[in-house]
Formats: sequence, structure tokens, C-alpha cells
Amino acid sequence: MAIPSSGFNTVFPADSLEFCPHPQATDVFVCGTYKLNKRGDEDENSPAQQHRQGQCLVFRTYDADGTDEPTFNQVQKFDFPAIPDMKWCHTSHSTEPILAVADSEGGVTTLQWKCHETLEKMQFITCAENDSLCLSLDWSSRRIPQSSLGNLVVSVSDGSLHLLRPADAGDLIHTNTWHAHDYEPWIAAWNHWDTNIIYSGGDDLKLKAWDIRSGFSQPMFVNRRFDAGVTTIQNHPFIEHLLAVGSYNNTVYLYDMRKPLVAMSQLDVGGGVWRVKWHPHENRNRDLLVACMRDGFKVLQYNTSMDQGQVIQRFDAHQSLAYGVDWSLANPSANGKSIVGSCSFYDHVLHIWRA
Repeated sequence: MAIPSSGFNTVFPADSLEFCPHPQATDVFVCGTYKLNKRGDEDENSPAQQHRQGQCLVFRTYDADGTDEPTFNQVQKFDFPAIPDMKWCHTSHSTEPILAVADSEGGVTTLQWKCHETLEKMQFITCAENDSLCLSLDWSSRRIPQSSLGNLVVSVSDGSLHLLRPADAGDLIHTNTWHAHDYEPWIAAWNHWDTNIIYSGGDDLKLKAWDIRSGFSQPMFVNRRFDAGVTTIQNHPFIEHLLAVGSYNNTVYLYDMRKPLVAMSQLDVGGGVWRVKWHPHENRNRDLLVACMRDGFKVLQYNTSMDQGQVIQRFDAHQSLAYGVDWSLANPSANGKSIVGSCSFYDHVLHIWRA
């Protein structure tokens, strides 16, 4: 279907969007939604209970010549508890793509893109009690795809991180959990150049690193130099030691992780930073896609030394909180532009555009 000028209505508030990285499925992307309902007791004096519901919406894009606006259609829909985050596992050509979905009742579900046609549910793993939310997750195989599953790290609203590893049978098993933050750990992410290292950030205003070889009683380091919650982290796929970090204080930080306590760059982007995504192609390795919550979506570009950045494009078609955003991994069009998907919360809208 053609994209309406008002965008695609996701029905429930939308907060997560991820393109498939598999070379044979780069036209596939998913959008996660999150609706908070209050269900009261018959006794009007008793407190209302919160019930969160969501959906995983599956789409395919169509980009015939790379010049007109891309189109897309919805191919599937799955009901879930509310979905705070989703991530595709970067797998090799010979392996079907795998998606992990974090839900608001303490669980993670894996799904497989079968025969390049449909998603099918594979496994459900309980990480926490169902009154806790799985807030974020990340696969360890992002930089070097492999034929088997990578390790999966999950952050949970009770302050804990959870490590899931693939078993011999191919399923994930829950192997470790530890208390990482005093308040919600909004984000957990691997160091994709050294997959023994996990980074995490939380509402306790701290950025931490953990080495899975040495236990989880103490972090490798703690950066306390934030004045608002740490919300998003992504390692650079082409520049070793470079980490992008976002915060509620409207700032994107870049760190050389050999000096993790002092940012090499700070850029005010006008709104709280919910997601940062480095461009997936090396010839655009200085471009960073940012969801700026109350100030739309933006593309930043850094100089060659990566210590200064500027906004080179913004997308303001959304009328609500800018949350989910991602680059398509398909080859850019002739003018060098890539397809971008974005979604927003209260207006429950999804857009596809070029950047």
C-alpha cells in the first residue's frame, strides 16, 4: 500500500522499530507497541491495577528504483504483553533470521523468519516476575554474524540484568542475573568488539560496564557524570572503542571507551534521547540516527575525528513522543540515501522516509 501522508496507524502507542539485518530479508521490519490499561476492582475504593498490552507488527518494504518514496505493507501481527524493545539477531546467510521481543511481564520471546515469508514463535524465556518489565535487550553477534544464536542480555525494571546463552539444542537458557542499577536500567548493550563486555545505563544516572568472565559482583567501571537517566547505548560497528550514549537531558555523548569517564563529544539534540543508531554502512560511518522524544527524529553527522557533530536532517512528521527508529540495512539508493523507519507513541503513527 502507498504510505498515507498521515503515516500508518499502529492502533496502540508505538515505541520500538527494528529492520531485519539478514541479507535476504532487509525489506522486513517490525514495530512494537505498548498500551497501558487500568482495570479497576469492583470495589471502587481499591486501587486500579495496571495491565499492559502490545503487538508485534511485521512489515515488508518495497523500493523499486530507489528514487520515489518507499512503500510497505503489513504482513503479520502478534499479540503480546506491551513491548518495550525488540532486536534481530545478526545471523549468517545460511541461518534464518531470529527476532527477540522483550515484554512487560518479565518475558522474552524469540521468533524465526521462516522461508522468507512469515515469523513463527520459537521460544519463551522467563527473566523476572510478571510485575517486572523487560526494558531492553541486545544480541552479542551484531558485528560478526554467525550461524548460531549469540548471547542475549536483557535489562529488567527491578534493576537487574540477565544473561541468556544458547544451549546445544539451539534454545536460549538463562544463565546469570545480577543487580546492576538502583533504578530502572533503561538500556543494556554489548561491546560488539569484545563480547565479554556489557554496558548498561539507568535511571540512577549511571553508565556501567560488566565483564562476564569475572562475575557480576562489581562493574568494570561506573561513570556517574550524568545529570539525568541514561537511556540508550550503541557501540560503533566500524570504529573500535567508540560508544554513543543518550540521556533524558537532551544530550548525545560519544566516548572512547579507553577513557570511559570523560566524553569526547557532547551534543544537545533538543529532546530527551531514547534511541541512537549508527548507520550500518561503512561509507556513512559518521552518521547517527537519533530518536529525540519531544523533538522528533534527527540524523547527526560527526567530523572525521568524531569529536564534533551537527544535525544534518530532521524528520518532524510525528506529533508525539519519538521513540522507535532504525536504518534499513538494504543498500542505499543512487543518491546515497537509506530507508529509515520511525514510530511515535501517543499518536500511534509509523512513517518510512529517506535519510
